[in-house]
Amino acid sequence: MVCAQAVLFLCNYMLDSITERIIASGEGISPDEAEMIMEKCREDDIFIAAEKVTRACVPSKFDSCSIINAKSGKCPEDCKWCAQSAHYNTGAEEYPLRDSGPMVKAALMCAERGIGRFSFVTSGRRLNDAEVDSLCRTAKEIHSRCSISLCMSSGLLSRQQLERLLEAGVTRYHCNLETAPSYFGSLCTTHTQENKLNTLRAAVEAGMDVCSGGIIGMGETMEQRIELAFKLKDTGVSSVPVNVLSPIKGTPLEEQPLISDSEVLKTVAMFRLILPKAYLRFAGGLARFSGETMVKAYRIGINAAIIGDMLTTEGADISANVKRIKEAGYEF
Repeated sequence: MVCAQAVLFLCNYMLDSITERIIASGEGISPDEAEMIMEKCREDDIFIAAEKVTRACVPSKFDSCSIINAKSGKCPEDCKWCAQSAHYNTGAEEYPLRDSGPMVKAALMCAERGIGRFSFVTSGRRLNDAEVDSLCRTAKEIHSRCSISLCMSSGLLSRQQLERLLEAGVTRYHCNLETAPSYFGSLCTTHTQENKLNTLRAAVEAGMDVCSGGIIGMGETMEQRIELAFKLKDTGVSSVPVNVLSPIKGTPLEEQPLISDSEVLKTVAMFRLILPKAYLRFAGGLARFSGETMVKAYRIGINAAIIGDMLTTEGADISANVKRIKEAGYEF
């Protein structure tokens, strides 16, 4: 009993020292420290450390964005989690690139609600040049009518396409790494994680900010989630979406067991300790979580979110989400 108490005291002392160092330097934990924290420290103590880092290292203003499914279905890629893959029969809507009207209307509505960013999301491996030109015209029309920041997620675009989008006012590009390098090949065979990294590098070279994260709950281990966090740290991304898998009927992961609230919270806390200054952005799969879990997640690490409905799954109600964000101490 005395020995166990001594080990616990030592773990808390080390975690306190690490937390103070992160706050002072803005630098996250190392892989060895992450392993030690996961093996030795109590969950509640990890949450306390992550909350201290969140309060000290991220802005008090919550970063919000909303997305529109600008092109849906018939994707040739075989990502095992995705409703929009043509490899699986999921019943997802299928339509080509939307006309500008509905997208401009949606962006203006988001701006009126105080949402900071609006993102075009399209299915498929990449857009063709005509589709990129169409979205450039839409982006320019939106910016002629409001000042909302524009983002985009359209697969493996070229640097030249990204440069045209930036010129039209799309300032951030999103391309998720999805999961740990050691697990990606088990979930997708039609492209590689290196393809995604090349796209992120091209966006940076074009002058864009970049956004990249992943999906948890796809059968990966906690160690692999931490592996993903360190890979994201290496890329230098400022915005990290954290999705929780919503198993979709017809996909290979339709029977994947749901991960617990505790696993989600521990993942958020570890991501915050690894990426102390990043915008950790709650994205898909959150509708099933209680208000208590959401507020806890905001306090221990989440300081950004996609607000409103997701692409093919139900999103969280905007007004309820904003209430929880403010309850956690953020400005919105």
